[in-house]
Amino acid sequence: MLAFLISGTAYAASSSTEQAESQALYKKDCAMCHGPDAKGNTPIGKKFNVPDLLSPAVQKKSDAELTQVIENGKQKMPAFKAKLKPEQVKDLVAYIRGLAKPGSTAHK
Repeated sequence: MLAFLISGTAYAASSSTEQAESQALYKKDCAMCHGPDAKGNTPIGKKFNVPDLLSPAVQKKSDAELTQVIENGKQKMPAFKAKLKPEQVKDLVAYIRGLAKPGSTAHK
């Protein structure tokens, strides 16, 4: 039982660490265009009609579709395949999914 509790604690710490890393990655590479709230309401976002990452249109896309856009870019969005490791892209997709959940920091 103790081993389970310890491993559960380690998992929770790992998850919060990954979330913090994903949030930092989002702020560094995505927020300039998509905004800190992910709604695309930035000067660059408005200029290039950047999608609201919280919108149903984006959220209904599969993880594979979001991964492809992040890795290969789309329209004016640059590709991040050479800049990000596959696990960072996966974490970023999870972070974007989390932003759309009620109570996330994007809703504040």
